[in-house]
Amino acid sequence: MEYRHDIRNIAIIAHVDHGKTTLVDAMLKQSRIFRDNQTIGDLIMDSNTLEREKGITIMSKNTAVVYRDIKINIIDTPGHADFSGEVERVISMADGCLLLVDSVDGPMPQTRFVLRHALKYGLKPIVVINKIDRKTSRIKEVLRFTQDLFLELATSPEQLDFPILYASAKEGTAVTDPGLTGRNISPLFDCILENVPPPRIESGPFQMLVSNLDYDSHKGKIAIGRVWRGKICPHDQVVGVDADGSLSYSEVNQVFTYLGLKRLEVSEVCAGDIVAITGVRDVVIGDTIASRERPEALPRIEIGEPTVEMTFSINTSPFAGREGRFVTTRQLRERLYRELSTNLSLRVQDTANPDTFLIKGRGELHLAILIETMRREGYEFEVSKPEAITKLVDGRLTEPVEALTIDTREGYIGILTEMLSERQAQMTNMHNDGSGNVRLEFRIPTKGIIGFRSGFLTATRGEGIMNTVFLGYEPWHGDIVSSRNGALVAAEEGTAVTYGINNAQGRGITFIEPGTPVYRGMIIGLSSRPKDIPINVCKEKKKTNVRSSTSDIAIKLVPPVKMSLEQAIDFITGDELVEITPKNIRMRKRPRPVQRRGETSNTG
Repeated sequence: MEYRHDIRNIAIIAHVDHGKTTLVDAMLKQSRIFRDNQTIGDLIMDSNTLEREKGITIMSKNTAVVYRDIKINIIDTPGHADFSGEVERVISMADGCLLLVDSVDGPMPQTRFVLRHALKYGLKPIVVINKIDRKTSRIKEVLRFTQDLFLELATSPEQLDFPILYASAKEGTAVTDPGLTGRNISPLFDCILENVPPPRIESGPFQMLVSNLDYDSHKGKIAIGRVWRGKICPHDQVVGVDADGSLSYSEVNQVFTYLGLKRLEVSEVCAGDIVAITGVRDVVIGDTIASRERPEALPRIEIGEPTVEMTFSINTSPFAGREGRFVTTRQLRERLYRELSTNLSLRVQDTANPDTFLIKGRGELHLAILIETMRREGYEFEVSKPEAITKLVDGRLTEPVEALTIDTREGYIGILTEMLSERQAQMTNMHNDGSGNVRLEFRIPTKGIIGFRSGFLTATRGEGIMNTVFLGYEPWHGDIVSSRNGALVAAEEGTAVTYGINNAQGRGITFIEPGTPVYRGMIIGLSSRPKDIPINVCKEKKKTNVRSSTSDIAIKLVPPVKMSLEQAIDFITGDELVEITPKNIRMRKRPRPVQRRGETSNTG
């Protein structure tokens, strides 16, 4: 068996906010691939606008550095559980992985998920305990927890033999012992060269697995993946093999490899390297591209099932078509099905209503990112409340269950336990560090998590972090009764005025301010009572000939509560929708079906 000793392929995996992207920044900057006078900034790999706004990695990305004349291909992966499909589709390109663990938080639910997949694919792990410069770091405890996790997940004795490094990605340093003073990231590079095996080379004609797709307005579709066999050159004749074994023939136009943030056009790429090629039109992620001599398919990428579903439909509100560029069913359908080519965790289904589509994903955030992306592209549509996906197993109704981890202050234990008990959660562990910080672990049905985040942030006053990871399916736990009060609903179409909003604030919390256009059925606030209250916020104060001493004093309104997209999706109930436009996010009641003359209603 042959190996390419001039290349290492490594994936960086960790829980969200444990420092993956910051560590990649340090590796890129210290590898000297940028000019000395080049302005780089931070979060180099998070080039997507949404990634920078939310502070998380959403898409897996490729980069490469050269250290001691050896090319290190780096795959940066998301850490949030909702984007775990990104990890599943790219991890097969690597031969080793850097498992980052926060020196304070320790192993988290997503750490378990990504490590299980890394060991399943036989990757050589390197453990990096990050953020050792923090005053509250507990390096010894975290190391012990990490070793316990390996003991639980390892499938062979060799997987328990892993090197450990201690790093401060923010400072750009790594050491082999926490007592040493770090100077640079070189110990990490040395550890990668010594411990990550070089890619194995198979003999035979060209063969690669498509792990990612990109698009360029000039080059067209770009297929990205690792070359497992042979070599590829421009103008080579290749064949794409899809899931059904069907073949599609094409000619390669250009061949690229990675270095830093650039794709470098080259004349040839051999097995073991990660390549991007143009000219292949009819391939999707998971397909094999091979030479026409031996069109053999590689094992397809395995992606876990979605756990949450919601409907997307064209906007049917009275304001429909005013703010979006893409508003028709055809445009919405094309966009949703186009997303399937790159978003492997997503599922799209047509429904009995031709204007409505059923969308399935890994979680609320997974779907919310898709909604926000489409909104910024100019699409206008409406979505329903997310629901957990159930299925029948041996004739029994089952539902998805997740592990919920909460880090907060001990003063909030009571309220959180009460809130979660109403959502069918069972506490499995609780740890107090002795300084007032606690970690609560629960086993909870997915339906109990939907809509919990907003209440959680309010209950903990922003002093809490929650994370979830999918565990599996269990028998149906029963229905959860909604504890949300009714909504304040606009009774007339028009423009909200101060006097009308002041009346509404006497009945609950408002979401709009004076001058906001409203329509009948639009949700303008949260009622203080269990039932919905229709209210006319466009009503102005009647003019009279009598003046009181206080008539000229301006009405003082309570500032409205501004809902983000995620909060709006959490807030609505089953009979409500979120209206999405490029300029606004509105909530509304579902329109009632029109009753024809002679028909009787069964709704009372």
